[in-house]
Amino acid sequence: MLATIFQIGLFICCYASVWFIISLRVKRNDIADIAWGLGFVAIVFFLYFTQTPTLQSVIVYILTIIWGMRLAIHIGLRSKGKPEDFRYKKWREEWGKYFLLRSYLQVYLLQGFFMWLISLPIIVVSMSKNQAISPFVLAGSIIWLIGFAFESIGDYQLMLFIKRKQNKSDIMQTGLWKYTRHPNYFGEVLVWWGIFIMVLPLQYGPWTIISPIIISYLLLYVSGIPMLESKYAHNLAFQDYKKRTSAFFPMLPKV
Repeated sequence: MLATIFQIGLFICCYASVWFIISLRVKRNDIADIAWGLGFVAIVFFLYFTQTPTLQSVIVYILTIIWGMRLAIHIGLRSKGKPEDFRYKKWREEWGKYFLLRSYLQVYLLQGFFMWLISLPIIVVSMSKNQAISPFVLAGSIIWLIGFAFESIGDYQLMLFIKRKQNKSDIMQTGLWKYTRHPNYFGEVLVWWGIFIMVLPLQYGPWTIISPIIISYLLLYVSGIPMLESKYAHNLAFQDYKKRTSAFFPMLPKV
């Protein structure tokens, strides 16, 4: 178990280093967002070819590949032809002469570290010899599906809105965005809680709860909602929307 976790750690370190080198070539750090989804896909293929697959592990692998590929493609299309994301551009300016070192450590290796921890349920299921499909797999799959729907539909609705909106101050307030300010983040959190529930009965399964807890914390309090909403701190339309709409959990808007 520990040997496999260590191997995955080394694999992710190499993976993150390759993307750092690519970022130097293209001169933009926001490709790390594309690397995020693809990283889990890479982990799945590494485990598939180094561990004996079971029906349960293959189900988790397929769901992870679907989630990771959709996210990477969506972010890639969203970024095409546009300048570097404002968050990374800000860091580029703030870090000055230490930009290269801090980019490698605080963007790519740090992302790799979180990827390593969040992938623990995938690692655990890859090592299980249990061929039976428990009710937890069904329950987790349903939660995953709901989360995937929220994330993908929310992203699609926002993409259409951005194409059609008249000016930069317009705020998305329809569709899923009417009930939560971040349906895509809510969906991503559900995806990982679903995968955790799928592996919960397995040996070491309960310990992998660190995975959904970390992604929930990051999106709610660190790199997700706070960082994104800081961009709209002086946008009056957004502040009005913020008063009426739940930040995370889908709820009816306040009157």
